[in-house]
Amino acid sequence: MSKTAATASPAAVDPSRWKALVFIALAQLMVVLDATIVNIALPSAQTDLGISDGNRQWVITAYALAFGGLLLFGGRIADKWGRKNAFVIGLIGFALASALGGAATGEAMMLGARALQGAFGALLAPAALSLLAVTFTDAKERAKAFGIYGAIAGGGGAVGLILGGFLTEYLNWRWTFFVNIPFAIVAAAGAWMVIREPAGSRNSARLDVPGVILSTLGLVALVYGFTRAESAGWSDEVTVGLFVGSAVLLAAFVFVESKVKSPLLPLRVLLERNRGGVYLSLGLAVISMFGLFLFLTYYLQVVKGFSPVKTGFAFLPMIAGMIAGSTQIGARLMTRVAPRLLMGPGFLLAGAGMLMLTQLEVGSSYPALILPAQLLLGLGMGTAFMPAMSLSTYGVDPADAGVASAMVNTSQQVGGAIGTALLNTIAASATTAYLTDHAAEAAAGGAAGKLVQAQAMVEGYASAIWWAVGILVVSAGIAFALINTGRPGSGGPVASGSGAAEDSEIKVPVIAH
Repeated sequence: MSKTAATASPAAVDPSRWKALVFIALAQLMVVLDATIVNIALPSAQTDLGISDGNRQWVITAYALAFGGLLLFGGRIADKWGRKNAFVIGLIGFALASALGGAATGEAMMLGARALQGAFGALLAPAALSLLAVTFTDAKERAKAFGIYGAIAGGGGAVGLILGGFLTEYLNWRWTFFVNIPFAIVAAAGAWMVIREPAGSRNSARLDVPGVILSTLGLVALVYGFTRAESAGWSDEVTVGLFVGSAVLLAAFVFVESKVKSPLLPLRVLLERNRGGVYLSLGLAVISMFGLFLFLTYYLQVVKGFSPVKTGFAFLPMIAGMIAGSTQIGARLMTRVAPRLLMGPGFLLAGAGMLMLTQLEVGSSYPALILPAQLLLGLGMGTAFMPAMSLSTYGVDPADAGVASAMVNTSQQVGGAIGTALLNTIAASATTAYLTDHAAEAAAGGAAGKLVQAQAMVEGYASAIWWAVGILVVSAGIAFALINTGRPGSGGPVASGSGAAEDSEIKVPVIAH
């Protein structure tokens, strides 16, 4: 059966929805900031806490494993408990974990705090996106709301580099944790007062415990596999074992989800071509983004000699581009053109910016090369992120909004793990090959030897960025090929849920199957 698009009735519209957006956006900014802000502080924290070189990666990995592994569980908990409740609890827990990390006196305390941050982040992130999805149902308002959210989701990581540089350089590394506390308190208090979750949108089905166990273990194995591959190599026995184990666990998860009455992740959420296209194209695009953050940070600090603060400010053009792409291009055009006509060209524009960066050299000019490349990259990603975020939950049964939101975060988390490991491996191989070819010059020492070392690093970065360009082109191809929904309210094909959405207070477009 089919039904024409409808919007929420006036009675169903939350009069405080724009105030709610402020606190949802603030919470999202905190989560995204934390993904990069700690990276800047890690060297100082490692020295103060006596963390060994072998274990320092666990400051990042402990967060990534808990966050990535528990996202689907967190999304379903939000569906069952209520998204507002999950949102507030996630914020409070994240603040407490941040306080623990800032007060850490040793390695174990730090790693425990990071794991707790990841766990509460896995509850908070899908709750934030699903609250946005069920609160903003009018097409034009949804475009504006998701434009703001998309700008934060895309540019928050770069903001984290700036803030992390300031806090580390002028205060100390502990403030990269403590800074989360006021964010969380303001967002939790505001959310408690102004957010009104629509009635009838909770999922009352029993929790799929086998699905929780299989998905958590499978995602943890996958994320850790890519993290370990970066340091131990792709042929390492444990690395290979993690990938094999992840494949088996996730295959078993899909099988279980197809059989149980109340699955953790209903396959209809994943297999609907528009949402599936979003998850896949966005996950691939994030591979490129995370790799670029890593390479540009090292290039600017190690090769160009920028301070942490100056490095952070060097990312401002990308942030400006993302904000403009999300709020001025994506949000304005989303109600006028089909999402694929924003996502596909957006990824290609980002790829053009990335292509410019393949020309990096030791003496490259920041204003002439890096700045315009970042602007293009930011504009493209901002334009693509906004409709992607909106489409990822558009038309889904409100009772599944949390787990659908979790899938967006999962695709980005897995994409980030792959990007860091894969592109770093490619860069390291190219650097080694360059040094092998110029071994005599490198062994000469002095200024000439240092120049060869720097050139080798830049050669590695450029080689990996070429791969990032290709990945963005593939992302664009997936967006063009899989995403066939029309613009919101146009009556064209749209993402759909189980059909239960038709009887909910939130009226969303559905399509005949």
